[in-house]
Amino acid sequence: MIEVKLITHTDIKPLELASHAALICYQAETPEMGKMIDVENRLYKVGHHTTLQHFFLTFCVEGIAVGDITFGMHLANPFYNSDQRSGRYCAKMFVEPDFNRIEDYIKTLWPEVGSAARAEVMDYIKKGVSVYRNNITPATDLAKINIKEERPFANEKYIEMNAPKIAQEQMRSFISVIFPTAFDFTVNLTTLAAMHESAWTPAMRAVTQKMVDAAIAKFPEIAFMFAGKKALDWAMTIPSASSIDIKYKPSLELLGIEGAGEFSLPEQEMMHPIDKLHFLPGMMENSFGEIRTKIEISVATMGQDQRHRTISRSQPKFTGNFYMPPIVKELKLEKEALSLMDGWISVSKKIPATLAMVVAPYGAMVSYKKNGSFNAIAHEQAKRLCWCAQEEIYHIGRCLRQAVVKKSGQENKMVNMFEPLCYSGGLCAEGSRFCGRDISLRKSGDYFPERKI
Repeated sequence: MIEVKLITHTDIKPLELASHAALICYQAETPEMGKMIDVENRLYKVGHHTTLQHFFLTFCVEGIAVGDITFGMHLANPFYNSDQRSGRYCAKMFVEPDFNRIEDYIKTLWPEVGSAARAEVMDYIKKGVSVYRNNITPATDLAKINIKEERPFANEKYIEMNAPKIAQEQMRSFISVIFPTAFDFTVNLTTLAAMHESAWTPAMRAVTQKMVDAAIAKFPEIAFMFAGKKALDWAMTIPSASSIDIKYKPSLELLGIEGAGEFSLPEQEMMHPIDKLHFLPGMMENSFGEIRTKIEISVATMGQDQRHRTISRSQPKFTGNFYMPPIVKELKLEKEALSLMDGWISVSKKIPATLAMVVAPYGAMVSYKKNGSFNAIAHEQAKRLCWCAQEEIYHIGRCLRQAVVKKSGQENKMVNMFEPLCYSGGLCAEGSRFCGRDISLRKSGDYFPERKI
């Protein structure tokens, strides 16, 4: 089951720190650390919560489903720091799945699901794993071929190391996001309190309760913060069988650009190795101008997209489409994809919506709107138009670049936001992780082509 450990915290008692923060606002002299006020009544209950946000807790969570992070812990709030086990680099996640562990996860969090329905869910999950296992070897062979074609400066060591990762990344479209993963998660006190009350799935309630229990065990004086009423369940609507289709590319609609006349093109040193765009007074106008889009991407790429927390997102919806990455397309697995989606939709009718949502395949597509300042978009695209980013998230960035070029013209300086550091500087910023692409094409040729890997 899910294991939650409190692994570190701010090295002073939380209410002492909150008291100090409150007192410094009202005293001419710096207050003595340890001098206490009535935090519950003078700060917490009246909403003076910045005083409680100086204290941080870091948890290590093991055994939570990928879907309960994407559709839960990372979905709605941006007030955290998180690092998650990679679906690209950790082969055991899919090659050696523990089906008993997955079934126990369902039994524990959704005890109302009967044995017959649970068996159907497990059969559907195993079906996706079977497609993965049967095709991961030819997918790896294709990845090697495509690396050599697309990345002429990739050496054999790079190819042998990365081809299995790329194959896994694309073949996981058949895997259910109920597979267990792990992450480190850092929050302040009021964020934890808000998440504890807002949790809308059984897994979120279990995880946040374990976090609260660990925090109170260490600091029993903060228990008053976690006595609020819990939220009701929320889940995305599962599509109907009639809406299923296969898509070979993500899609993007440009909804609008505001404040383009005030845009200032960032200099490279403002963004690498540390991004200072949100910290420089000279770039503040870029925090006012914005780009609005509507995208359709796979659940796998949604998890990547959530990493950019300075960008706002609307509530996501399943579209009924299945994203088929280039290698999977080359393997001609359309029949298997449609069958898997049929299986997911069928079992979803027999189980709670919160479970149906988190047994979706990685390849199931979602749609939502995005709203980002120019500074947020510049940061996002410097990362996502790099070829070290996965293929699909690169392509959604490419779509945005093409949409801005179409609307504003190739010569508009805003277009320069949509380029990796190797394009503007001629050198890879990834060091030993250099992808092997032909950087000379930045001067002549298509530097933003479609990719297979």
